[in-house]
Amino acid sequence: MSRSMSMRLSMRSRRDLPPPQQTIQKLENMVAGGNYYEAQQMYKSTGARYIAAQKYLEALDILQSGALVQLKHGQVTCGGELAIMFVDTLVKGAFPCNEETFDRIRNIYDAFPRISIPHFLGDDYDDDGQKLSEAISAAKVRAESCSSFMRAAIRWSAESGTSRNGSPELHVMLAEYIYSESPETDMTKVSSHFVRGNDPKKFAFMLANFMGKCYPGEDDTAIARGVLMYLSQGNLRDANLLMDELKDQLKSADLELPKTDLVQFIKYLLPTLERDAYPLFRTLRQKYKTSTDRDPVFEELLDEIAAKFYGIRSQSPLEGLFGDMFKI
Repeated sequence: MSRSMSMRLSMRSRRDLPPPQQTIQKLENMVAGGNYYEAQQMYKSTGARYIAAQKYLEALDILQSGALVQLKHGQVTCGGELAIMFVDTLVKGAFPCNEETFDRIRNIYDAFPRISIPHFLGDDYDDDGQKLSEAISAAKVRAESCSSFMRAAIRWSAESGTSRNGSPELHVMLAEYIYSESPETDMTKVSSHFVRGNDPKKFAFMLANFMGKCYPGEDDTAIARGVLMYLSQGNLRDANLLMDELKDQLKSADLELPKTDLVQFIKYLLPTLERDAYPLFRTLRQKYKTSTDRDPVFEELLDEIAAKFYGIRSQSPLEGLFGDMFKI
């Protein structure tokens, strides 16, 4: 096929596409009628046609509408697929990460269902645990669908140049959803997103909440992990803010920080890093090694902190747990 013929066909394809609002209304009616699968295929194929014609704004309108209406009707997998297609279209259309596009992503994020985990444990569930099992499976689907969408959005925002780690606001949103909706709380994953976010106060609120429901011994580990993650990024300011805010929130609830060696280590570590005091830093590591050995990643984080604050790089480059922790 000649280039001129290909261009004529492309122009004809653009002319043949119906107005997006007409398509949106038709597909919304289809979903409202319960024809979720058929509508999903049409959302995907129609969106792809607009993308192929480089009518990216129209494709975004159709895909956003599809994601919102499917999620509204509880079709999380379908809504999540269209949400990811929405982000892919942002990439293909080279859209900037600005207030308008951020608001559209937030609208989709807000549409993902939120069902509190304690509801799983009510009297509505039968003795054999069938309904409980189904509810937990549904929660996993919700958490994974929203996480996949938000990770794609974070990658797009990083490629758009807002920040090497991606939009801090998107990281906070993902951390909040994972923490509140996942049936099995992965505090390492939650903390890694909060640390790349911009809201230590929300992070502290989440930690205080976690301390009220975790198993014994998990509270001080979660606190130390959050602080050390901030410090491994060279962010002493937010590490201090996290501890200060956490103490304030616990105080307002007539609670206090755990009185453990690990928390004591963190209290000594923070002021040490404000000084050119590598020998003291090394002494603290040696003295509290039994406590920091409780989590395999702590030693890697401390190696990275030594590199960031004192220019002391360990002989072998960091990899494994530390590298995996900050993957998008």
